[in-house]
Amino acid sequence: MSKTTNKFSPEVRERAVRLVLDAEAQHPCRWQAVMSIAAKIGCTPQTLNDWVKKAEVDSGRRAGIPTEMADRMKALERENRELRQANEILRKASAYFAMAELDRRSK
Repeated sequence: MSKTTNKFSPEVRERAVRLVLDAEAQHPCRWQAVMSIAAKIGCTPQTLNDWVKKAEVDSGRRAGIPTEMADRMKALERENRELRQANEILRKASAYFAMAELDRRSK
């Protein structure tokens, strides 16, 4: 889960990205298009620029890990961490019961 709340809905993000990509031809550089659109929707230019880059990665126009793949990796890492913790608990429990069995037999 994100540490910050998402102020903008996915629809607003998608529209803002489309606006930037469409407005690029009317500006000398992408950053000016980003600044223009960011001011209109009320977000920072850096945030909007990050959305544009992420959309390009997801569409395959830019190198990087797509959002779907990153989410899958995060879920697998979480599952791996939980399984390691469960294995550690089982290992300790097994050692504890083995010691208890040895103590019981030695009496």
